Amino acid sequence: VAKKWLEENLNIKIRACLINLGGIPLEVKDWTAPDNNPFFTADPEKVPELEACMDELRRAGDSAGSEIYVEAQGVPPGLGEPVYRRLDACLAYAFMGLNAVKGVEIGDGFEVVGSRGSLNADRMGTQYENGFASNHAGGILGGISSGQDIVLRVGVKPIASIAQEQQTIDVHDQPASVLIGGRHDLAAIPRIVPVLTAMTSLVLADALLLQERMAVLPVPDGVDWF
Repeated sequence: VAKKWLEENLNIKIRACLINLGGIPLEVKDWTAPDNNPFFTADPEKVPELEACMDELRRAGDSAGSEIYVEAQGVPPGLGEPVYRRLDACLAYAFMGLNAVKGVEIGDGFEVVGSRGSLNADRMGTQYENGFASNHAGGILGGISSGQDIVLRVGVKPIASIAQEQQTIDVHDQPASVLIGGRHDLAAIPRIVPVLTAMTSLVLADALLLQERMAVLPVPDGVDWF
């Protein structure tokens, strides 16, 4: 509902796709593809390789981790706060509250470690689209949306409940083994992709409602916030 409301009223579009499954890197090539394959990948040529990976995991009784790319287009500048409700912090908090999510990168993420301030700064100028020469920060500067696309990557761990016997300890701290029966998920794909788009939609809708209550953002004509 939040995703639909954001797009219909403010033209904010939120989308996500798989960019790595079990160590298989995937490119963002075709945004029409994620809704037309079971892996939500925008690299449709790799679908046979992904299917082979799933078959191998199924035979081994194992599971694989994944990485998801999330993008929000059309987000207006000014959402968020510089300290207590930073937009990047709200998004990371929401994502880290999801089962199996172990890492969140915003913009260039850990790639900034090898960068320089002279290269990483998103310079401003009227000659640039959306007013910026680059988007290393992922559309959020100082905790506040810049008006650029918000870009995130999310790392999801392999599912722990696999169809293999695993070592543990019992209630007496003695060595034991456990074998979990029933159905086993090979990866968090495909469910994690729509879950992440939904969570992004909820966080952005919440930020917009907060700004409206503070009378910071003008209400577009014909939009009834409440």
